[in-house]
Amino acid sequence: MTVYADAFRYRELFRNLFRRDFQAKYKGSFLGIFWSLLNPLILLGVYFVVVGLLLKAGTTRNFPIYLLGGLACWIFFSVSLQSASRSMIDSAELIKKVRFPRQLVALSMVGTQAVTFAVMTAIIMVLSLIFVPAARPTVVLAIPFGILFAGFVVGVSLLAASVNVLFRDVEHILTAALLPWFFLTPIIYDLGSLQAAKDHPKLLEVLRWGNPVTPPIYAFRDALWNGHIRVADVLYLVVASVVALALGALVFRSVDDQIAVAL
Repeated sequence: MTVYADAFRYRELFRNLFRRDFQAKYKGSFLGIFWSLLNPLILLGVYFVVVGLLLKAGTTRNFPIYLLGGLACWIFFSVSLQSASRSMIDSAELIKKVRFPRQLVALSMVGTQAVTFAVMTAIIMVLSLIFVPAARPTVVLAIPFGILFAGFVVGVSLLAASVNVLFRDVEHILTAALLPWFFLTPIIYDLGSLQAAKDHPKLLEVLRWGNPVTPPIYAFRDALWNGHIRVADVLYLVVASVVALALGALVFRSVDDQIAVAL
């Protein structure tokens, strides 16, 4: 895993890349990082009104916490994936001029989004402690689960960034896939409460375990909302994180020598 260890070995360079991406993201902004918090809060309000009030689908107890926990994970995952997939292409001039661990470019993008995810997690933890007494014994588990989920996002993002250098269609495929992927992920609804749970149990199992984002989101959100941790989701999260990190490193190593040429 030296691919990821380089972030520590070249920490000064990684810090500069992170600072560049972070400052570029909020350059000229008065509210700065609070814009990243405003976006999910606006989405929370819209989905709560549409899904929870108008469509009467938000009958899940403590629905705002349930919804906010899922949105925090999804926004971190989707924005990291999109921004990282283009990161090496956007930094082509730097990569072609200087020899350095190129994976740091993609990792710094994920690091920028991880700041927002960490802040949102802290806010949801506080809200959970106040409004969901049943979850108080498990709230602290959101921290290690969030770290594991970040590992999954890092691996998948590095994979996308590496492949997109050689096949530019990847970023467009991701853009097209993320919207339907969002609706196939139980963020604004609970799979167990759907009519399909009775009418199409096999389809429900496919959606539950075939979507690599679903069990990690359930594990993270259950710690904040449910107060009951499902071991299967935690094991899935651990395995998904390890596999994603290993696969991301493997693919990056296989294309590393071609990156500068392809750019």
